[in-house]
Amino acid sequence: MTAQKDKQLDTCEEERRIPSYSETTNGIKVSVYPEYLEEQSDPFNSIFSFSYTVWIENQGSESVQLLGRHWLVCSGGEDFTEVKGEGVVGEQPIIGPGEHFNYSSGASIKDPVGSMYGSYTLIDSGGEIFEVEIPEFDLISNTMIH
Repeated sequence: MTAQKDKQLDTCEEERRIPSYSETTNGIKVSVYPEYLEEQSDPFNSIFSFSYTVWIENQGSESVQLLGRHWLVCSGGEDFTEVKGEGVVGEQPIIGPGEHFNYSSGASIKDPVGSMYGSYTLIDSGGEIFEVEIPEFDLISNTMIH
């Protein structure tokens, strides 16, 4: 997947009206848009499913490549799951200056409320490896809203 221009991010934010969470580290802005998936959840069996869309914006002056991810998923404030891996959704995208990369994924937890946070490992065009933070975001099911 190739990186896309920032202009599309504004359109996405206006159309979705979903809570967003953002953090900028070393010129890389990470924004996350979580959403509860009622049709894929089964509260009676403690399965609460969520999707999340991540936008990674390169606000710096050189290209970067996303090498890996490290997530911590919290269910109910007590149960933590750690997820590490190469790239995201099977890709290790190169993101040029002023460009962004976005993807969607999902997670299921056993409580109606949880959270996720973590970091991405990137490498710049000079070969320097660095980490960028993924902001902590809430996973809140509709059962907690009504």
